[in-house]
Amino acid sequence: MPHSSIILKPIETGPLNNKQSIAHNMAVSGAEAAILVAIFIFLFGAKKIPELARNVGRAKGEFQKGLTEATELESISDMDRGGMTESVLSEQE
Repeated sequence: MPHSSIILKPIETGPLNNKQSIAHNMAVSGAEAAILVAIFIFLFGAKKIPELARNVGRAKGEFQKGLTEATELESISDMDRGGMTESVLSEQE
């Protein structure tokens, strides 16, 4: 009885699209991250890093507060009036 041999070929996935290629090239490895952290500490100093992190947290909170204020119905109606509240608009009339 003849024995047939099976030949396995690797599956070709084709070229990466542009986004995949950029993401693959821009990935940061563990060693690169450690180098970046060391440079960050060298530039700003160990005492300034907690202060910088605190300020980033505050800025994020202010940004989120601004987003919630901008999406409130009262703020939307103020924007329809050119950013003026009802009292300011009535004073100008």
